[in-house]
Amino acid sequence: MIRAFLWLWLKLRFVVVLSSVGVAMVHANVVTAHETLPTIADIEVEEEHIVVTMSANFEAFLAGINLDEITDTDEAEQAEDYDALRALTAPELEVRLPALIDRFNAVPLVTVDGAPVVLDIEVFSVPQTVDIEVPRVSELVLSAPIDPDADVVAVTWPQGHGPLVLRQNGVDEPFTGYIDPGTSSDDISLSGGGQMTGWQTFVAYIPVGFDHILPQGLDHILFVLGLFFLSTQLRALLWQVSAFTLAHTVTLALGALGLVNIPGSIVEPLIAASIVYVAVENIFASGLSRRRPMVIFGFGLLHGLGFASVLGEFGLPEGQFIPALISFNVGVELGQLTVIALAFSVLWLAMQATKIAHLSEDETPVKTRAVMARAVSITGSLLIAIIAAYWVIERTIL
Repeated sequence: MIRAFLWLWLKLRFVVVLSSVGVAMVHANVVTAHETLPTIADIEVEEEHIVVTMSANFEAFLAGINLDEITDTDEAEQAEDYDALRALTAPELEVRLPALIDRFNAVPLVTVDGAPVVLDIEVFSVPQTVDIEVPRVSELVLSAPIDPDADVVAVTWPQGHGPLVLRQNGVDEPFTGYIDPGTSSDDISLSGGGQMTGWQTFVAYIPVGFDHILPQGLDHILFVLGLFFLSTQLRALLWQVSAFTLAHTVTLALGALGLVNIPGSIVEPLIAASIVYVAVENIFASGLSRRRPMVIFGFGLLHGLGFASVLGEFGLPEGQFIPALISFNVGVELGQLTVIALAFSVLWLAMQATKIAHLSEDETPVKTRAVMARAVSITGSLLIAIIAAYWVIERTIL
């Protein structure tokens, strides 16, 4: 009797935990969608001045949101301050910029030949037609005079500001790099020639792909978990992941090459719908069907277009397109494998807990674990379906 009660309590507890996580995830996405974006900075020498053109969500900087840890501004403690800044007009927002530039100069953001330069605001452009419900990417042009014989420049990106994509313009073989917060670029030749080698590019773009899955790609995470919840058997999972990987690799390449370009307003709702389909099928399916890998392949084509849009925002170095593309895809795959590994670990821990609470001596651990796995699969798939269904509505109507 005691064992039966304990076993029932464990199952209910596990469902409650999953439900709590699901409710939190739904809440995080029901509120205003303010996803964070990487900052893109272009550097160039013009008339003995170093010019830095930044495209960024400056309201998040001014609000003091830690973009190294937050992927949605609604989750930040400063969310109200951010929304208030987000509602300001361009002149009202520009008045607040000097304090931010002072912080940049204190780092310093830019050094030339090892010496810091003091950047001043030249132009600040804020789009006024962007929906209040989405991030507002503004453009800020900074400049500072430099010695005409200056040789190298380096950029240090402060902590708390998320990743930085740094691109060099106006020279042959320009530098393009990905800079983590709290780190600096190498010295970049002002005359050009600082383009990364194929190997350097390959290494640099792996974290870009990985970061798009963990922690930023919640929709892709849920899709991968949907594949996992159908069956934890390695063969079933391998067929699905292989189909998904092959498909999104194809459209990622086509999208990055500019051969396929479908608006995000179409792709994003379809990605959410693909998650709903996979989750609902998990609830009613007893295992891997022959058509499931083909369906996953079709959905993978959609997800690849989503990956391509992200890679397009970052930009690819012209001379190292192939290494960057392959590296980004490797990062995506490592992120997906990490999600699967974590899911396996959580399920394994749950299965270990069932060993201490069998209904009777006649019930084998194998049978108990099978029942537990199916309960987890249905519960997890149901939560995923609910979240993704809201995304379909949000991305289509709201």
